[in-house]
Amino acid sequence: MNAKTDFSKDANHAQTAPAFLSVWDMHSYYGESYIVQGISFNVHEGEILALLGRNGAGKTTTLRSIARLGNPQVLKGEIWLDHQPLHRMSSHEAAQAGLGLVPEDRRIIPGLSVEENLQLAQIQPPVGWSIERLYELFPRLGERRRQEGVTLSGGEQQMLSIARALARDIKVLLLDEPYEGLAPVIVDEIEKTLTHIKSQGMTTILVEQNAVRALKLADRAIILDTGSIVYDGSASEVLENADLRAEYLAI
Repeated sequence: MNAKTDFSKDANHAQTAPAFLSVWDMHSYYGESYIVQGISFNVHEGEILALLGRNGAGKTTTLRSIARLGNPQVLKGEIWLDHQPLHRMSSHEAAQAGLGLVPEDRRIIPGLSVEENLQLAQIQPPVGWSIERLYELFPRLGERRRQEGVTLSGGEQQMLSIARALARDIKVLLLDEPYEGLAPVIVDEIEKTLTHIKSQGMTTILVEQNAVRALKLADRAIILDTGSIVYDGSASEVLENADLRAEYLAI
């Protein structure tokens, strides 16, 4: 078997370039399963980073590790956000420090209306976007503000999950598979929303199986393969590099 092609950039870049969010030599485990294997990367303020790779590459594990969810366990490494050591924090403390995770399963709270889901996110400071501003961003949510959140369509639940994250005063938005299971017309709508969020200066990490759509939205891309980084560079370069896409993204 031929050795894998190494498309990664300077390995020292992750620890030397100025960054808003930095991951240094992070190792994450589910029990004895070694998933994320010593990755390092930077995310700069205001950019969208697409975190890509085949199923099982470690993308969601990386997001969950940054968000300090406790499972997976980060047994080695450091995570810094705006000079704050996230690796020393619980998930609650990391959220207070400015991380907003939109998980793949959306986690809309049963029994609460759309508006109550948003109000619950703002019970404790720091408060982010106002509810009326969120309704301007997601008019469908405004129309359904009294409807129970779990009865919304899949696309509307995704909008609510993103809105709930923005209801907090966050510094980095972590999106796990925001397009999964959605019709193309709804994906277009979510994509326009993310473009608007980007225009407001929100720093975002996007995990998405629809790699082409993610790359067209993102400034930079990181590709994972079996828990290691094999590419860290511009999103446009991935779109233009057929060998890279074929080897690691199957597109």
